[in-house]
Order: sequence, then structure tokens, then C-alpha cells
Amino acid sequence: MNRSLVGALSALLLGGATLVGAGAAPAAAASPAKAPAKAPKAVNFAGTVALSNCSGSVVRTPGSADTDPALVLSNGHCLESGFPGAGEVIVDKPSTRSFTLLTASGGSAGTVRASKVAYATMTDTDISLYQLTSTYAQIQSAYGIKALPLSDSHPTQGSAINVVSGYWKKIYSCNIDGFAYRLKEGSWTWKDSVRYTSACNTIGGTSGSPVVDPASGKVVAVNNTGNEDGGRCTLNNPCEVDENGAVTVRQGINYAQETYGITKCVTTGNKIDLNLAGCALPKP
Repeated sequence: MNRSLVGALSALLLGGATLVGAGAAPAAAASPAKAPAKAPKAVNFAGTVALSNCSGSVVRTPGSADTDPALVLSNGHCLESGFPGAGEVIVDKPSTRSFTLLTASGGSAGTVRASKVAYATMTDTDISLYQLTSTYAQIQSAYGIKALPLSDSHPTQGSAINVVSGYWKKIYSCNIDGFAYRLKEGSWTWKDSVRYTSACNTIGGTSGSPVVDPASGKVVAVNNTGNEDGGRCTLNNPCEVDENGAVTVRQGINYAQETYGITKCVTTGNKIDLNLAGCALPKP
């Protein structure tokens, strides 16, 4: 998993975290009958956060209100209490964890604090959602920072993405290469994971980074792991398992967990309701 910071700094010094910042190729001229394609939105660090061991972001669903307590999205394996076990689901657990809120340029805007872990798991997906003591309106008033919107639809193969790490203050650019039916790492298994093209060579500390679609500016996934050494289904070496049980190992390739399903599980007041129609997040 990308959470481990062992060797991450040395990897940076050795050039193992080269970022891709090249612009897209010029688009072909539009036909007279079609409007020109919209230019991608500039993706920056505004709304992302740095944790003590990981990255994250302040997020909101399409139904979130400005007066709702804000949510911070990261990985389940980034919890201050350690990795949840396979099959474990955490809801409404008190927390006073603090997060450094970043500006567009990656500077510190200030500190926001959790009141609880609203939801966390490493089963089927790898997410944590912290509820903050501040509302979205209070954060915007105090720091001038807006939350990142969560997409409510499945990400698209081939689309451009940016992985925005608040921990390292780095933005990785690549595309969605495809989706892993099952991604297995140690005792954990995740469903329908996003596979990056090789340009997103994320490292330790990037866990929990929002994966942003620059075309919409919305979060479509949360960065969580990668196969470091070519190992087969072991810690830090996830493998892909298809519908027939065939295993594929892709050394050096990194992955994220889709987040559109979260939007199906949030009700009035930004409360997590696992009994909502369409909500497929694992229950305790």
C-alpha cells in the first residue's frame, strides 16, 4: 500500500517519483456542426489535506449543504488506529485527528479537525471518511477553500486523471488504463479498482490522495496502492484477479478505489446511511 513511507524519500532522491506534467496533444479541429470541447480544468491543491502519514481531501456529495459538517476522504489503511482487518467496518468512532488544509499552491491554509470517523473499511474498498467540526461554509469563510465535489458516476476507461497528494504536495498526471475486477493485497480484497497508466508512479505518503478528473474537476477515486516488487498478492504487491480466478501481476502499476458509491450512502446532514437504496458500501 502507498501508505508506507519507508524508502519513499530515498525514492524521490533517486528520481523514482518523476511526475508527468506534459500538456495534452492539441485537439483536432471541431466540425462546424459541433461545439469545441471544453478545456480541462486546472487541478491544484486547494481542498486537499495532509495527514500525518497520508494524503486526503475535503469532499462533498451532490446533496451536501453548505451548513453540513464537512467530510475528509482518505484511505481506510490511513486511520490513526491502524489497518482495519478484512471484513471490519468502522462507523461513528470518535476522533480528534487534525488535518493541514492546503491552498491552491500547496501552502498551509490552516488546520481542520475531526469529530469522528464517520465510516472506514478495507473491505471491498479502501476508504475513510472523517466528519469535521467545521461546516463547508465555515471552512470557506475562514480559509477561502471549497470542498472537492465527488462524482456520482462510474469513472471512464481512458480518461485523463490527476492524483493530488497533499502529503508530498505533488500532482501526478496519467490516464485510467482500466479496471481490476478484484484487487487482492494480503488479506484484503477490493472490487472494481481503478488501474492507472504507468505515468502515475505514486509512492508512500500518496495514499488517500483524491483522483481528480480534470474535465469535470470532480473526484472519481481515491489513490491507495501499487505493486512495488512484482510480488503476487502480498503486502505492497497487489495482484489482479479476474472473473475466472486468473491472477495477473503488474509490477510498478498503481491503483485507486472508486468513490462514486459513497454518494449513494450519504443522506441529509452529510450522515452516512448504509441502508439507503443503492448504497453498496459494506456494513458492520
